[in-house]
Amino acid sequence: MGSKEATVASFIESAPPGEVDIKALASNQPSLLQSLDPAFKKYNEEQYVTVKLPGGSEAVLLSEYNSLGEGRYHDTASQTSFEVDHASQKASNTQQHPLEGQHSDLIKSLLRSFASASAEHFPSSTIGIYATQSDSAVALVLVANKYSPQNFWNGRWRSTYLLDPSSNSLSGTVKVDVHYYEDGNVRMSTSKKLELSGASNADGIVREIAKAENKFQEELNRAFTNLAEGSFKALRRPLPVTRQKVEWEKIGGYRVRKDLKNLNSSGD
Repeated sequence: MGSKEATVASFIESAPPGEVDIKALASNQPSLLQSLDPAFKKYNEEQYVTVKLPGGSEAVLLSEYNSLGEGRYHDTASQTSFEVDHASQKASNTQQHPLEGQHSDLIKSLLRSFASASAEHFPSSTIGIYATQSDSAVALVLVANKYSPQNFWNGRWRSTYLLDPSSNSLSGTVKVDVHYYEDGNVRMSTSKKLELSGASNADGIVREIAKAENKFQEELNRAFTNLAEGSFKALRRPLPVTRQKVEWEKIGGYRVRKDLKNLNSSGD
């Protein structure tokens, strides 16, 4: 990969939530755009980008856990597979993909419980439950996006859990990425690793996840409060170096009198 391709690829892979518009850099350069497909694929899978299947209204996510290779992915809820154009984030060529394997019943139960919990805790979210390639574990994946470009901010919440059905052990990671860019450029990217006590059924597993994520949300809220009242407040000087408050009304009066004086002088 040349220097230009590597530079654009780095932009793609580090782009904030909902702000992948790097194709403009490769306009009228089909060969460059094609060379960037691995970067788009990596971004889409790591960020759990969602797509809509042809003829469908529900979003499905992309990840390493539901990848079939050769640009195809599968969705356990609809039991279909589909092809993805990673640059345009469009799905096509759907086919039936029955849910099979030793954990199929568990996956169906988790889909119902996880979908219900995510709808309760997130205004908008997409989930996926998949057996790992070795079929030794089950991956529970969630992504929740909130884009508000008119207010100059975007955010994304990602949850990833691996369940070992043989031991009911559950481990996971929650990642939060928020970008605020009005008159500045502030980005917060944080993550939390979780080790949860496994439960014997789908409802219990999801309850453990909800409890841990609520606790993490409370920790974030406290951190934001401390940041606003501490570090951010300390960045702004309460008084000038003279330790005297600026009397803006007087300064405004001085400026008006000066302008009037200059105007009269020019009239003369």
